Amino acid sequence: MVIASHVFEDAAEKQAEALGLPEVRRVFVPHPIQDATDEEMRAKADAIVEQLVAALSN
Repeated sequence: MVIASHVFEDAAEKQAEALGLPEVRRVFVPHPIQDATDEEMRAKADAIVEQLVAALSN
């Protein structure tokens, strides 16, 4: 499972392929995260919780 900022989608795909794990599940949060407040990070996490549960359940 990979959780990353959406600007790293291409990099995550290439890395997964390079490691022989093209099927690894990936969930992306809106960018940026580095300077986000705690409240903003909670909102970003809330926005992907369903995707995360689905990725972990399949």
